[in-house]
Amino acid sequence: MDFNVRKLASDAGIFFSRAVQFTEEKLGQAEKTELDTHFENLLARADCTKNWTEKIYRQTEVLLQPNPGARIEEFLYEKLDRKIPPRATNGEILSQFMLEAAKEFGPGTPYGSTLIKVGDCQRRLGGAEREFLQASSISFLTPLRNFLEGDWRTISRERRLLENRRLDLDACKARLKKAKAAEAKAAAVPDFQETRPRNYVLSASASALGARSLINRSRSYGSLRQSLTDRLKSPDSCWEGISSTHVNHLALSA
Repeated sequence: MDFNVRKLASDAGIFFSRAVQFTEEKLGQAEKTELDTHFENLLARADCTKNWTEKIYRQTEVLLQPNPGARIEEFLYEKLDRKIPPRATNGEILSQFMLEAAKEFGPGTPYGSTLIKVGDCQRRLGGAEREFLQASSISFLTPLRNFLEGDWRTISRERRLLENRRLDLDACKARLKKAKAAEAKAAAVPDFQETRPRNYVLSASASALGARSLINRSRSYGSLRQSLTDRLKSPDSCWEGISSTHVNHLALSA
C-alpha cells in the first residue's frame, strides 16, 4: 500500500509539473524546446493523412450505404462482433416486386412476360450491386479503417509520449535555470555570519546541499534530454511509414 501511495504521489507530481509547464508555455512565460523541422513536417503530414483518410472513409460509407439507419445498424453489429444480416439491394427488391406482379397479372400475358424479363435483369443488377458493395467494403473501406484504428492510434500514442518527454525536459530545464540563478545569487552575497564557527558549518552544509542539488538537476536534465532524443529516433518507422500508407491507399484507388 505504501508503495502505491508513493507512486500515486509521484505520478501526481509529474502530472502537475507538466500542467504548469504547458500552461506557462501557452501564456508565453516559459521556454519551449522546438522539435526538428523534418520531424515537424512528418507530424503535419501524418495529421493531413489522418484527416483526409477519415473524410474519404466516411463519405465512401455514405456512398455505399446512403441510409443512415442502416449504417448505424451495421456499426453496432461490428462493435458487437456479430455477423451483419444480409440485406437486399434496391434492384433485388424491385425485381421481387416485378416477379410477384407478373404472377398476379399472369406470366403468359404480354405485360406479365415483360415484367418477368425486366425483373430478371433487375435481379442480376441487384446481385452485381451486392458483390460491388461487399468488394468495396473489404478491399477499400477495411484498409482505411485499419489505418485509422491501428496505425493512427500508434502515431497518437507516440506523439503523447513524445510531448510528455518534452514537457518533462522543459520543466526540468526551468528548474535547473532557477537553481543556477539561486546558486549564483547565493555565491555573490557575502555571509557576514561565517566568522562564527557554528554558522560557518551550517553555511558550508547548505552550500554543499545546494551544489549537490544542482548536480542532480543537471544530471536529470541530461537524462531527460537523452530520453527525448531517443524518443524522437525510436518512432521513425512510425512517422516515416506515412509514405507507405500513401502508397497503399494509392493501390486501393487503382
